[in-house]
Amino acid sequence: MGHRVIGMDVRFQEAAAVRRTESVAYSHLSVELGHFYAEDFGDGCEELRRKFERIADWSAAIPALARRGLPAHREPRISTCFMLDDYFHRFGTPREVIPQVQSAAAEHGLILDYVARESSFARHDGAELARLVVDTLVVEPPRHTTGSRPPLSESGWLSNGKRSPGHVDAPAMTLPRPWSPPLQSGDPRHSIFVDIELWSDEPDARVWACALLASVWQMTRLGVLRHRGETMTQPCRLAGELPTDWDELPAIVQLNPAAAPFCAYRTLTLMGTQYLPVELAVRTILGQVAVPPAVAQQVAKRAGGEGLHLPSELVDRLSYVFISD
Repeated sequence: MGHRVIGMDVRFQEAAAVRRTESVAYSHLSVELGHFYAEDFGDGCEELRRKFERIADWSAAIPALARRGLPAHREPRISTCFMLDDYFHRFGTPREVIPQVQSAAAEHGLILDYVARESSFARHDGAELARLVVDTLVVEPPRHTTGSRPPLSESGWLSNGKRSPGHVDAPAMTLPRPWSPPLQSGDPRHSIFVDIELWSDEPDARVWACALLASVWQMTRLGVLRHRGETMTQPCRLAGELPTDWDELPAIVQLNPAAAPFCAYRTLTLMGTQYLPVELAVRTILGQVAVPPAVAQQVAKRAGGEGLHLPSELVDRLSYVFISD
C-alpha cells in the first residue's frame, strides 16, 4: 500500500539563526563614581578622598535624575559602580586597593555596589570584547575620496565625519589639491571634527585605546553587549576574600549584597574634567555602533513594560557630570 504525504513542509535552519538572546536584569540608572588609577592611591589616598568629596556634593541629585521619564508611582532602581585600571598600569592588589576605595567612599556617605577591572573590557573569558565592539561599528565611507587612506580595520582610526584630503589623493602629474576643512557628519553649522585612535600595535601585542575600553564599559553597563547572544561580563559575588592577583578577580564584582542590578537602561558618569576628551571619543564610537536588533528590541520592550521610553541611540542614554578641582 502506498503512502502519500500531504502539506508537509520540512525546513532546516542554522543553529545561529535561532540563537537565543540572553536577557539581563536592569536598574533604571547605573551611576559610575569614578575611574581610578595608580596616582589616586599615593600620599595616603588623599587624592582618592578628594575625588569622593567632590562627587558626594552631587550625590543628592542622583535620585531625581533616576526618576526622569519614569511614572510617578515607580521608585527608581539605582546601582553604583567604579572601575580600576589594571590594563595600562597595575598597582597593588585587589585585596589592598578595593577596600581603600570603599573606605574613602564611605567617609562621604557613598556606597559602592560594583567594581570592574579595565583589562576585562579588552579580553574576557576567551573573547576580545574590544574587537567585538569594533566589529559592530558602521562607518560611513567619506564621499569624494579615492580610498588612499586604509579602512578602519587596518588603520585603527575612526572619525565622526569627512577628513581633510591629503596630497596623496591628487592624481599623478597634477598639482596638489587645495586644502579643504574636515566636515562633521550631520551637517552642523560649524563642525567639531574628531579623529580617534582605537588601538596601537606594539611589538608584543595590540594595545586597545582607553576610549575604546570605556565604550565597551558603557555598553556593558547598558546591557547591550552580547557575544553570540550571550552576555559576557555578569557580576560575580565572591564567597571569600578578595584575591591578591588581578587576574584572579572577576571582570565585575558585586560588593554590596543588597545592590540593585548592575546593568541599567541609562548611565550617569561622574568624573573629572580631564576625561572630557576621552568621553567625546566614547560618544563618537557609540554613535557608530550597530546594536543587534534582537538586543535593541529586547531592551526597549523591557523598558516599555515599566513605562519608560528609551532613546533609540545609545549615546542619548548616557549622562555625565564633569567635576573640576
